[in-house]
Amino acid sequence: MRRSRSVVWLKTAVVVVATAAMLTCAMCRNPVRHLVGGKDRWKPEVNYTDWSLHETFYVGDWLYFMYDKHLFNVLEVNETNYWNCTDGGFIFNITRGAGRDVFELIQPKPYYFLASGGYCYNGMKLAVNVVEFVPAPQPSPATSGCDMITAINQLISSIVITVWAVFSYIR
Repeated sequence: MRRSRSVVWLKTAVVVVATAAMLTCAMCRNPVRHLVGGKDRWKPEVNYTDWSLHETFYVGDWLYFMYDKHLFNVLEVNETNYWNCTDGGFIFNITRGAGRDVFELIQPKPYYFLASGGYCYNGMKLAVNVVEFVPAPQPSPATSGCDMITAINQLISSIVITVWAVFSYIR
């Protein structure tokens, strides 16, 4: 009976440590909120292509559209509608009425947005390419937050296994 409790305790500890390791590794990069257009925000006569080329968009990031709610809107469209400035058959209406709307980039793919009412022809369209985040290899150990988290996870795992081994030996 004592042996089976030890095995259950060990399995539980391993599951807890593994879950903690996965969660902390996923937090190595926080999502970024990109203010569309930067200081120019979402309005006509802004070069959103140039703005987007200076940004890197990762899965989990957010686009933050700020605009005059009485004049403009934001629609997610397909690539053809983007190039033709057509708002019919849009994918998603991001506009929520406040003029401060966010859109989460949930997949690694190109996304296309435009403003309806002819404003697209005045430059109010945006294409972004979203990619998966891949951490860069670290040249030296324990120099980044991710490396520190990994080291802590390994330390916790070692402590759990040592405690289990001592506990099993004593019984």
